[in-house]
Amino acid sequence: MNDYDALRDYLMRQKQEEFVLSFEQIEEIIGAALPRAAHRASWWDSLRSPDIQMPQREACLAAGFVATRMPDGASVRFRKKKGERRR
Repeated sequence: MNDYDALRDYLMRQKQEEFVLSFEQIEEIIGAALPRAAHRASWWDSLRSPDIQMPQREACLAAGFVATRMPDGASVRFRKKKGERRR
């Protein structure tokens, strides 16, 4: 799965500063199953290894959000980056 444009577009439409989506909700948004790696917190970490391109991270950052996997291991918190303005 390399195309997270649908996630980016979904995030760009959000008005809330912070919200949580379950993996199932994210899969509905992207129209595909998340890879097994998505269950690791590091896969969602928007600030880790910025030199390595990761399509899910790029989609979140392009929409102005930072993603963090929740401790439950089945959902992700999306938080608007400070200083970001809506387009």
